[in-house]
Amino acid sequence: MEQYSVSIFEQFACDDVRALIEAYPLAWVCGGGADMEASLLPLVGVFGEDGSLVELIGHMGRANPLHAALAADPRATILFKGPDAYVSPEHAGRHNWGPTWNYAQLKIGAEITFDPAFTAASLQILLEAVETGRPQPWNVDALGTRYETMLAQIIGFRARVTSLSGRFKLGQDEAPETLQSILGALPDAATTAWMRRFNPGRY
Repeated sequence: MEQYSVSIFEQFACDDVRALIEAYPLAWVCGGGADMEASLLPLVGVFGEDGSLVELIGHMGRANPLHAALAADPRATILFKGPDAYVSPEHAGRHNWGPTWNYAQLKIGAEITFDPAFTAASLQILLEAVETGRPQPWNVDALGTRYETMLAQIIGFRARVTSLSGRFKLGQDEAPETLQSILGALPDAATTAWMRRFNPGRY
């Protein structure tokens, strides 16, 4: 059997997947077969005992065309984009160095299951993910009687993960001195933080 090497940019751990989803939860959810629909939706990851991503929890408007598309064909592709930044030769400190773009991404295949009875719970799970730690965490009680009206207009879902691939192009192929220069000059703090994450001991 022919063997293929995995790019250095495609080597990552379960913790990296979790960190990216938690830091950048707004993802493209695409599906519907030939007549593809797509929407940006906030998602919360559910992880197994080994740390691997098992499913994603979310909700969408019942009137969203993606709802009908995925109800007809539950297979979905979910795209997460993490930090990204243009890296100039100026950042690298080398005029003869080619400019590039650093970024992090995940591509997830999933099967969507809609569950009206899960809608309220899906909202609460999202709120706990995004409001925990705030000085005055918001909750649905603030909506009063409007909550039930709004709840009827959306539907919760679980996205069971069937495949996962990623690409974390974050300077792993750079010489240590070039990497150090980029980390010191690139003004994008989020991207440099992830570059440090993927280059321990190299700068």
